[in-house]
Amino acid sequence: MMKKSGYFLYCLLILLLASTCSNPPEFPAEPVIKYLGLSHTSIAQSRGGGIPLDTIEIRFAFTDGDGDLGSKDSTNISLTDSRDNFEHFFKVSPIPQLGSGDGIQGEISIKLTNSPDTKYFCCTFPNTRLTCIPSTTYPTDSLSYFIRIRDRSGKWSNTIKTERITIFCK
Repeated sequence: MMKKSGYFLYCLLILLLASTCSNPPEFPAEPVIKYLGLSHTSIAQSRGGGIPLDTIEIRFAFTDGDGDLGSKDSTNISLTDSRDNFEHFFKVSPIPQLGSGDGIQGEISIKLTNSPDTKYFCCTFPNTRLTCIPSTTYPTDSLSYFIRIRDRSGKWSNTIKTERITIFCK
């Protein structure tokens, strides 16, 4: 009787160990991103004069099947302003591969501040090239950012779009 129960426990242990082992997920070779959200959807515009500093955090998930995302030397994230197609570029450092497969996945967070040194949140006005100035005629402006990432092989991801961000121009 002991031999049968010992054999049964041994088989159960093998099945349990086999069920915990899994194949690494298969991802496409080009990066794929999925929008996760913003920390908040409104902010005072970027300018001097004692405005309170604020930050909006943009979060998105990524996968990359060949695991070559990130760079030490070049920019690899593009944020494009929906109003004028101006591109802001950022860099994510190389992301290490974990596990047995080549594919990687994770989340990226980009923090944009309305500091006077940045132009991420400037109000733009019709029929003028002036930006980042207070306006009572146009108290708010809004934009979305289009985001994509590039891996070290030069392959661009799909493009995602943030929610509308309201900028207070006063």
